[in-house]
Amino acid sequence: MPTSAPGNKRRIRRRARAAWRSRPLASPKLAQASSLASQDFRRAAGFTLLELLVVMAVIAVGVSLVVLTLPDADASRLDEEGARLSTLLETARAESRTSGVPVWWAPPAADAPLVGAQGEPQQFQFVGLPKALGLPTRWLDTRVRAQVVGAGAIVLGPEAILPAQRIVLSLGERRLELASDGLGPFTVAEPPNAEPRR
Repeated sequence: MPTSAPGNKRRIRRRARAAWRSRPLASPKLAQASSLASQDFRRAAGFTLLELLVVMAVIAVGVSLVVLTLPDADASRLDEEGARLSTLLETARAESRTSGVPVWWAPPAADAPLVGAQGEPQQFQFVGLPKALGLPTRWLDTRVRAQVVGAGAIVLGPEAILPAQRIVLSLGERRLELASDGLGPFTVAEPPNAEPRR
């Protein structure tokens, strides 16, 4: 004869499940930490629009600073051409003084390009120097143009004191002016009301 009624086992199982579900966690602090962690996880699941905008603004500022610090290619090339021409002019001036032969530097006229002895095109020439000296007659960048201010050529010697002279170099929209007071070498001249070059 059975000792328990037919529905008793079901009731016991239900009570056991209810007791299991309502049992306290190991500690109240652990339960609180668990709920906070689940809330933080739900909040950190993505970025807000404001956060994305701030990141994009920081990147834009960084890129603009990098772009501003990069040198302009035409300006750099023109600076290089100016330094090279200044050195060539001083070399020709020293040769003129030591040999006693008058020397001029001349860019080509707008309507008549210069042609060398072998028929090669020249972009400037040193008149009066011996061919054996072999100074260059071409720019490093073929787009460079030169113009002597107030004259057709630059007088390089043999006199020790020369008139003040200026040359304007141009490349694209960039301009560079070399000047000499007649005593010193040709250096980059600052246009009036301009910021100093760096």
